[in-house]
Amino acid sequence: MSNDIPLRPFLPKDVMALRELFAQSIEELSQDEYDEDQRAAWAAMATDAQAFGQRLGSVTTLVVEIDGEYAGFGSLKDNRVIDMLYVHPYFAGRGVGTALADALEKLAKGRGSSEISVDASDAAQIFFEERGYVAQSRNSVPVEDQWLMNTTMTKSLGTAEKDKKQ
Repeated sequence: MSNDIPLRPFLPKDVMALRELFAQSIEELSQDEYDEDQRAAWAAMATDAQAFGQRLGSVTTLVVEIDGEYAGFGSLKDNRVIDMLYVHPYFAGRGVGTALADALEKLAKGRGSSEISVDASDAAQIFFEERGYVAQSRNSVPVEDQWLMNTTMTKSLGTAEKDKKQ
């Protein structure tokens, strides 16, 4: 199914829509794991549009648009860390997150990484476990005046493309 999901590179014009998607994803998809104050603090990380745009632009960020609607985005940092992976609530469970994670893993492997990691929110932990990620450590992250829990998870990507050529 993920082959049918259209991926493209992040463009500066995407910032405002992705800020909205980021906030909606946090608000609606993490209600069971984080309280209202925690979700508000987390969503506030995108309040500064310029800083959010710089964060997206400083890493490899992929965007999914379906029929003109922003469905999700994901970013790869240092060719080995999934920095962000967010899906619009309307598109949750439709393969968007899977397509983004597949693409980010392929990019990491193709760029020489033999392992990939993610600091998975409690809402996303099962998604990553089902993809073969293994929990390494629990983290308490200070965000504004709140503490948010997440789990650092890693996945082996096998032999990196760079290693095969040697």
